[in-house]
Amino acid sequence: MNFVIVTHVPHILEQNRYFAYAPYVREMNIWTKYVDKVIIVAPESKSSKTAIDIQYEHENIEFVAVASFNVLNLKSIFNTVFQTPAICRRIYSAMQQSDHIHLRCPGNMGLLASVIQILFPKKIKTAKYAGNWDLKSKQPLSYKLQKWILSNTFLTRNMQVLVYGEWEGSSRNIKPFFTATYNEVDKFPIVSKDLKQRIRFVFVGTLVAGKNPLYAIQIVEALYKNGHNVALALYGEGMERKKLEQYILQNNLENFISLEGNQTQDTVKKAYEQSHFVILPSESEGWPKAVAEGMFWGCVPVATKVSCVSFMLDYGKRGVLLEMDLEKDVNQLEVVLKNEIDYQIKSKKASEWSRKYTLDVFEEEIKKLLTR
Repeated sequence: MNFVIVTHVPHILEQNRYFAYAPYVREMNIWTKYVDKVIIVAPESKSSKTAIDIQYEHENIEFVAVASFNVLNLKSIFNTVFQTPAICRRIYSAMQQSDHIHLRCPGNMGLLASVIQILFPKKIKTAKYAGNWDLKSKQPLSYKLQKWILSNTFLTRNMQVLVYGEWEGSSRNIKPFFTATYNEVDKFPIVSKDLKQRIRFVFVGTLVAGKNPLYAIQIVEALYKNGHNVALALYGEGMERKKLEQYILQNNLENFISLEGNQTQDTVKKAYEQSHFVILPSESEGWPKAVAEGMFWGCVPVATKVSCVSFMLDYGKRGVLLEMDLEKDVNQLEVVLKNEIDYQIKSKKASEWSRKYTLDVFEEEIKKLLTR
């Protein structure tokens, strides 16, 4: 089987091996276990790989490099208009060679690919929509257009669209799905954590405005000022790093707030194991892996009510749903911190739920999609 992947994720070539963002590649390595050839259509990055980049495991990969593009300003719009015909030709050519077309959405490449796949109604197709599928949520026009095309069963044929959560009124080709990080064999006993020791929060994600890392810092700062023995470690890099560094220095938070940068999966796993809470006050998510990963190790999740997060937290029974009002959210957390029994119940429920969604279960579901 020739398996074509169209994605916006930048890829790095080193020593004839292809590397990309680790969570994405780990998932694709499961998909590609069961195919003969992989054709990847994606932007090529000239950057050096980092701790969060890993390689594809497949031995038969054809990489089709395309230009990275966006429409953020007049110059980029002009470049996009100029580059789009060549990108579309490459996507079309790859799809022609395919037995199975797989789209990664949402994104600029996903938008072009969702249009071009219409020309191949008889080919087997899947699309992974990794963002928020909630049709009522405020999203860019390009995201809404991708959703409309993918869910239109007249235009989009022979495709299963994998989305996070169950959404009323979805078309018949929309399939509720999930993602995973750990295997069944990773279900080690959870390290005992109580609220008498230093209470540790962990944030894992890109340091960008949409993830609201500053709000995570401000919550922990407020708890500290209220007399709680708390600490926060933030894992990830991004455009907000300098702003966060300045805030930490200006407010003398160095003793209990730390920016750890990009780290390996093992390092992040240890952070989850040692933390009481995983916090993600994000404006938009699909299935936030950081939240599910923290829950796997008994962290009580603290997250916003976006996409399927309310379902993941069972509407507050296995976590804290943020209101994005600092006073209210600090009060919510203080209620938990003052009730050891409630904390332990939430921690237990969180780990029990998350440990249902292992890579073993995920792989079985992928095999079904590839062999239909």
